[in-house]
Amino acid sequence: MEGKEAAAGSSLDSLISSFNTRIAELQQLVIARNMYPASGVVDLSAIDSALKTMELQVHKIKDRLREEAQAIPKAKRLIEASLRQQKKLQEMSAYVPSYLPERTAVTSNDSKNWLPQEPCKEDPSVELLKHEEPPALKEKKGRASAPLWYITGEELNSLPQYMKGRLTLDKVNAAINDMAAYADANSQLVTAPRKKLTENTLERALELREIAMSESVKGKHFFLETDMKGPVLKFDTTGKGILTVLRHLGRICENRIGHHRVIILQRPQ
Repeated sequence: MEGKEAAAGSSLDSLISSFNTRIAELQQLVIARNMYPASGVVDLSAIDSALKTMELQVHKIKDRLREEAQAIPKAKRLIEASLRQQKKLQEMSAYVPSYLPERTAVTSNDSKNWLPQEPCKEDPSVELLKHEEPPALKEKKGRASAPLWYITGEELNSLPQYMKGRLTLDKVNAAINDMAAYADANSQLVTAPRKKLTENTLERALELREIAMSESVKGKHFFLETDMKGPVLKFDTTGKGILTVLRHLGRICENRIGHHRVIILQRPQ
């Protein structure tokens, strides 16, 4: 009996001790909870709001990165197209001479000599030529100007030294400008109406029309050897050398019609 009573007393003491420990822990929890009763909720709300704001910013950054990634292929294509265009422009620049005189240097000034301001009376001797006069070639609307087919440095360097001599690229291309101006002036005379021709230009116009109607020249721009009066291309040793070079490179061809040596300008194929 005494042993059972001692065991029961020990269990009761252990239970009381356990209750006291639990009560102490609860008291500590209550004290910890009551230390900051309101600020804890506010801090948690602020943290939640900050997290939401950061999430929105992260989404915006992701969207922006996606747009940039989609734009990269377009940018690459634009760069490739720009490089191709740059290459084309560089190739084109190689064909453009550094010397480009005004095309109107011959046509505009010389045309004043055969386009009178007022109609003049015809000479009786001119009237005799009317029945022999070939019909004036009708000028087509939008008639093309004489071709300006310049040569390149590679073409000039490919010629043998005896042929090109001391000719330079700029000088040859400037001569091409002169030839186009001669041909344009002749074309204006050929297509000019009969009533606008003066006594001084009538004979030349009739002569040019006969040449223009020949099979080898018809529909092409041409000039005569006697037209070579500058400013660059002249009927001298240098001028003959330029004609030889251009004939060899396929820019011109020559034909003799009557007592005239006719130079015909070729167009690029």
